[in-house]
Amino acid sequence: MARPGTSILVRHSSSSSTSAISYKRSHPHKRHPALSSEYLYPAAPSAEEAVSNILYNTPPGGQGRTKQRHIFNCLVQNEPGVLSRVSGILAGRGFNIDSLVVAKTEVADLSRMTIVLKGESTTIEQARRQLEDLVPVWAVLDYTGFKVIQRELLLIKVSILGPEHVRAQMKSRNPSWQMVEESEEEMTPSNALRQTYGHLKSLTELAKLFQGKVVDVSGDCAVIELSAKPDRIDSFIKLVKPFGILEAARSGMMAMPRSPIYDRHESEEDEEAQDSGSGVDATMLPPG
Repeated sequence: MARPGTSILVRHSSSSSTSAISYKRSHPHKRHPALSSEYLYPAAPSAEEAVSNILYNTPPGGQGRTKQRHIFNCLVQNEPGVLSRVSGILAGRGFNIDSLVVAKTEVADLSRMTIVLKGESTTIEQARRQLEDLVPVWAVLDYTGFKVIQRELLLIKVSILGPEHVRAQMKSRNPSWQMVEESEEEMTPSNALRQTYGHLKSLTELAKLFQGKVVDVSGDCAVIELSAKPDRIDSFIKLVKPFGILEAARSGMMAMPRSPIYDRHESEEDEEAQDSGSGVDATMLPPG
């Protein structure tokens, strides 16, 4: 003898399966139209279309710039007052110094000063000669137009709460969930926590793309360290600006010329080429 509940369960399952089959018959599955051959196998663009696309996506160049950026590398005596004298000469000529970095070298009495400024080439040359006349200055090297290695250090503090909370973060250091509750959008603490760590993950991946790293994390912000070229640092700042920048500190550009690569076979081959010439014996040529 079967239990009373068994027959009821079987009837319910059979009725539900029957209703499901009838529902499928009354509502057939809609098939999407097949993709056309033009979508699957697009035609190759013509030369005119390709050139137009390249010209349209090429950013405009800086041909209209009258002032060129100059990089000075000053080797100065390590004594007090050198920095003020060097900057005073440049300020007296009306130059706006973009960056200035001073640090000791491997020699105890020698310091290296890297100056980046913009101006006319003739005026810059006069300023360079005037800097060389200073007593504590050993040499002034102009790296403009040379292949140099440029690096700049950036420490930037970015919000992980979102751009709508940046103003509140600058005024106070409340926990993230309190800031979210005070905003217009009502969010639970769990959703706010997910959003916070989502922003942190995005910032971490973005820093890895620029070969940077996150050096400090708190409940509402993160500090990223990046060492790269000045142009690359400018691009990184533009990309993290939508997250909300709380603080940013840049060290200024440091430059060092690249070392040339010499081939020991190059000089021998050049001498052999000069000796061989065109392969014609010079004694067989007419005079004159």
